[in-house]
Amino acid sequence: MIIADTLASNHRRTADRVFLGSVVYTGAITVVWLFFVVTQYKGPFSFGRYNIDAQAIGRVLAGLLFFSVLWGWIWYLVRRLLLKRLVGLSDDELRLAFSSRMNRPFHLSSLLARHSERRIRITDMIGRRGRFATIGLAGFAYLYTRLSAHPQPEFLTMGLQDTLFDAIVFNWTAVALYYSNGFFARMFYGAQSRLMDGSLARANCLLITSLWAGFKFVMVPIGVQMAARFPPKTFAPLFVFIWGSYLVSDALSEIVGSLFGNQKLRVWGVGEVNRKSIAGTWACFLGSLAVCFGVVVVNQLPLPWVGLAVVVSFSNTLLELFSPRGTDDFTMATANALLCWAFGVLVY
Repeated sequence: MIIADTLASNHRRTADRVFLGSVVYTGAITVVWLFFVVTQYKGPFSFGRYNIDAQAIGRVLAGLLFFSVLWGWIWYLVRRLLLKRLVGLSDDELRLAFSSRMNRPFHLSSLLARHSERRIRITDMIGRRGRFATIGLAGFAYLYTRLSAHPQPEFLTMGLQDTLFDAIVFNWTAVALYYSNGFFARMFYGAQSRLMDGSLARANCLLITSLWAGFKFVMVPIGVQMAARFPPKTFAPLFVFIWGSYLVSDALSEIVGSLFGNQKLRVWGVGEVNRKSIAGTWACFLGSLAVCFGVVVVNQLPLPWVGLAVVVSFSNTLLELFSPRGTDDFTMATANALLCWAFGVLVY
C-alpha cells in the first residue's frame, strides 16, 4: 500500500504539472491570437480577418453546448452503462471513475485485480471513439464534399483561422473543469477519460486538447504556402491526406487494438498503463493507406500521389506508435501537413 500511495502521489504531481503547463501554454497562444486580431496584422501568420462578433460567439457557445454538454452527456451515459454492465463496476467505483481521480488516491492496480482489463480497454475505446469519431467523421465528410464542389484557396488559410477562436475557448473550458467533479466536468471529460490512464486520465485529455489548438496555429502558415502552390482541384485530396488519414488511422489503431490486439508494445506517455498492440499498428497503416489511395483513385491523381499516400501512411503509423501518448494527434497531423507541403514544393 505504501508503494501504491507513493505512485499515486507521483501521478498527482504529473497531473498538476500538465495542468500548469496547459494554463501557461493556453494563455500564451491566447495573447498571440489576440495580438493579431486587434492589430489586424496582414503578414503570412495572420488572424486579422477573423472578427469576434455576436455571430462568432454564438457559434462557439452552440458548439460547446452541443459537443461538450449534449453529445458529451450521451456518451457519458453510454460509457457509464458499459462500465456497470460489461465491466461490473460498483456504484462507488463508477463515482470514482468519473471523478477527476485527483481528490483521493486512485489505485488502478486494485481495479484491474477485480475486473477484466480487456473489457475496461473496450469501454475506454467506445467512450472516446464514440464521442469523437462520430462527430469527426461526419464533419470530415461534410467538409470534403463541400470542398470538392467548391475548391477555394481560403480553405487552407481563412477557414483554419476561423477555428482558432473555437480552439482557444475549448482549451480554457478544459482547464476550468480539470479538477472539478461536477456535472459539466463529467460531461466534458466523462466519455474520453480512460480508466487505463488511472489518475492521469484528465492530464492525457488536457494534453491532447492543448496540442490540437497548437496544430491549428501551426497549420495557418503551412496552409498559406500550400494554397499558393497547389491547384484548386487538389484541395480536397489534400484535406484527406492531412486530416482524413489521421482521423481514420488513429481511430482504427485504438479500435482494432482494443478489440483484437495483445497490448505488448510498451510506449511512453501520459498515462499509468502505456501499451499498444501490433494489430492496432497494422490497422493504423492499412487504414491510412486505404483512405489515401482511395482518394487518389477517385480523383484520378497522377502516380506521384501514390507515393505520397505511402509516405503519409508510414508517417502516421510511426508517429502513432512512437509519439508519447497524448501528443500523437499533434505530431501525426503536423507531419501530414509538412509532408504535403514538401510534396507540393517538389511536384508543383
